[in-house]
Amino acid sequence: MAILNFIINEIFGQGAIFLALIAMIGLILQKKSFSDIVRGTMMTAIGFFVLSQGTGIITGNSIDGLASAFNTMLPTASGAPDIDMSIYGTQIGIVMILAFAFNLLFARFTKWKSVFLTGHMLYWFPYVFIAAGVDAGLTGTKLIILAAVFTAAYMCISPNLMRPFVKEVTGDDSFTIGHPTTVLSLISGYLGKLIGDKSKSTEDINFPKSLGFLREVSITGSIVICITYIVMFFILKANGLNPGEVWGYAAGSTGIFTYVFTKAIYFGVGVTIMLLGVRMLIGEIVPAFKGIAEKVVPGAIPALDCPVIFDCAPNALIIGFIVAMITSTITIILTAGMFPTVIIPLTFTCFFEIGCASIIGNATGGIRGCVVGAAVSGIIMVFLVGFGSYFFGNTINNWMLVYGGQDFSLWGIIMGAIARLIA
Repeated sequence: MAILNFIINEIFGQGAIFLALIAMIGLILQKKSFSDIVRGTMMTAIGFFVLSQGTGIITGNSIDGLASAFNTMLPTASGAPDIDMSIYGTQIGIVMILAFAFNLLFARFTKWKSVFLTGHMLYWFPYVFIAAGVDAGLTGTKLIILAAVFTAAYMCISPNLMRPFVKEVTGDDSFTIGHPTTVLSLISGYLGKLIGDKSKSTEDINFPKSLGFLREVSITGSIVICITYIVMFFILKANGLNPGEVWGYAAGSTGIFTYVFTKAIYFGVGVTIMLLGVRMLIGEIVPAFKGIAEKVVPGAIPALDCPVIFDCAPNALIIGFIVAMITSTITIILTAGMFPTVIIPLTFTCFFEIGCASIIGNATGGIRGCVVGAAVSGIIMVFLVGFGSYFFGNTINNWMLVYGGQDFSLWGIIMGAIARLIA
């Protein structure tokens, strides 16, 4: 158990260590010099932490205020708190290791060559599937086997479905995406092909010289977040709420101006750091992974976190985020009372998963593909969370109301239905 817990918590559970280890193995297999091995291993870990810090600033210092505002305006999402999933830590760890081992074997002996390397998602998918099984009444060996089957299937299927769309975005085939954006990204990508024109890209939008600063995504994003917070300020006022108390600045010496300005600038800071981390991580892990692709799993490519393509179309990312927030909020209002839980706009899903989907929609259908893909994804996200509440109501429903609305919800619903048949 000590060895198992070490592997689960200290390797698979730590994205930087996991990717650094993969990079080190790849460089050793390529017979690189000691200096190159150390450099590549360390820079991979540093790139991961830079990327993580950027995303952390966006979620924890910028758009978190929007989520808290929605939480305050709407009733409590669920009457019962989520259960403590840490009691299933061993089962989650076993599922994680079994699924990753199967992914390696599957990539080694089939034509689907992606290897799932998104460290934190290696944990979160077993977490979701175990929760779906527990909610259905499964225990013991049945629970572990079914969760392992679904986790392994996701790791093998999802990145390979994303691979041609990632190639459309990047122009090369050196990596793919291993992230729960898949269902939304596929919808956006196919909608772009159907109704869009990829020759008219969001990245080619012409701004007047006087507005040339809008070409900087960090500045554009900051302005958008600033406007969003101002709108939310008046919405809170209209609902009889004190924005200062909701956002916590009333207790200090600063006011709404400083609060909104800080949140907006933090968004630009987060995007800047995140994109730097993306470039660093891609620059290290892809070349290092060639050793594994040549010696262990011939032809393999890494499946990485969705922000790795954000640098390819940052305008599409911001446009998609705005559109998804609008359409998801409207959908929540129109479907009020339809589901057994109160749904709030999922700001994190709108930015990361639908942001990725918007970039893919832009690659296949230009501006129209980006906007329509984001709009439809925002609607689908709400329904996935709503229907998912039937399958997570006794386990992690509140967690899913923040981080669901994509593959977590879709695959969790499918597994939950099967688990009920087995139970």
